Amino acid sequence: MPCPALPDGFDFTDPDLLHHRVPLPEFAALRRAEPVRWIPQPHGLAGFADDGYWAVTRHADVRYVSTHPEIFSSYLNTAIIRFKEGMDRASIDAQRLILLNMDPPEHTRVRQIVQRGFTPRAIRALEDRLRARARSIASAAGARSGPFDFVTEVACELPLQAIAELIGFPQEDRSKIFDWSNKMIAYDDPEYAITAEVGAESAAEIISYAMNMAAERKRCPAHDIVTTLVAAEDEGNLNSDEFGFFVLMLAVAGNETTRNAITHGMHAFLTHPEQWDLFKRERPGTTAEEVVRWATPVNSFQRTATQDTELGGQHIRKGDRVGLFYASANHDPEVFASPDAFDITRDPNPHLGFGGGGPHYCLGKSLAVLEIDLIFNAVADTLPGLRLADADPRRLRSAWINGVKELQVTTAPA
Repeated sequence: MPCPALPDGFDFTDPDLLHHRVPLPEFAALRRAEPVRWIPQPHGLAGFADDGYWAVTRHADVRYVSTHPEIFSSYLNTAIIRFKEGMDRASIDAQRLILLNMDPPEHTRVRQIVQRGFTPRAIRALEDRLRARARSIASAAGARSGPFDFVTEVACELPLQAIAELIGFPQEDRSKIFDWSNKMIAYDDPEYAITAEVGAESAAEIISYAMNMAAERKRCPAHDIVTTLVAAEDEGNLNSDEFGFFVLMLAVAGNETTRNAITHGMHAFLTHPEQWDLFKRERPGTTAEEVVRWATPVNSFQRTATQDTELGGQHIRKGDRVGLFYASANHDPEVFASPDAFDITRDPNPHLGFGGGGPHYCLGKSLAVLEIDLIFNAVADTLPGLRLADADPRRLRSAWINGVKELQVTTAPA
């Protein structure tokens, strides 16, 4: 089959493109004809001293790259596929302190420590409190008269409250985390007028906040995850810097991504009313996984080749960047029957919305699935007649986040 034609300059990481849509038709064309394709960029456009990247669009290839960190590194250029043009190398390299951007064996050491906070026991201990919080969030939204923004009133609240419960910071501080994390990832969206400098300052605020918490717990241990991670004496622990960067990652991975999954999921339910009726009636346990597949909150991450290799019939050179397009993998018809259908009974559902496996598989998957399940159960119980007040959500302009800024809904009768 001939290679599919893309418009001149077409780039799957173009924030203007992703501001309007996820390019599913173009992904489908590449999966059929050229599943690993070189995407040229003007030199330095993405913040890296190169001329483009390889787009990996097939489910099997995304999994392969994800599970071979010895060939495809997160550390060399970080996992972020596109920074602002002119991003200086020192700022990129500084992000290597974040777990997302580490390779084994350092990644293995840090992950073994932080995963203490995400054990099944730790998540179960949160469930009753988060269920009550989900019902309270939905009830407060239902008490509003007229249309309201589902993002700010519902979707963002449970992830923020869950992080507060998990980490142990005061619930009244969650608005700070919300604001800081928004500024960190919103530098591509002109509505927010966020400069790279403001984003960096927000990241520094989160790190400083977390480091202060760590120092306090070392002085005065408590029964929370902070103490578990920084004050354990015989199991290894995180130093203050490592804990600060862990909270920085959690602010995005545990807040932005789950919030966007919930928002996309609500929009999917309200544009597929038969699925919403099915959920309200039967509450399938497969719902959360399909919401994540459908939403794919992180459109893409990247890896960098550590050696010359072959992938999808293409020769990848040492130093080439490789883009993993999870949205494409999650619509691969070789893996999913009717991939363009939103089906909350889909089972099995080997989606890559939590990553493609390997060392960087989402640490907080169990917590995210719990939050999604709890919030939709609460909305179904409290706001069963919810409907769209505006058909189109307002999307975030971002090179790698599949984000929604606003989704207007209402409980008023049509």
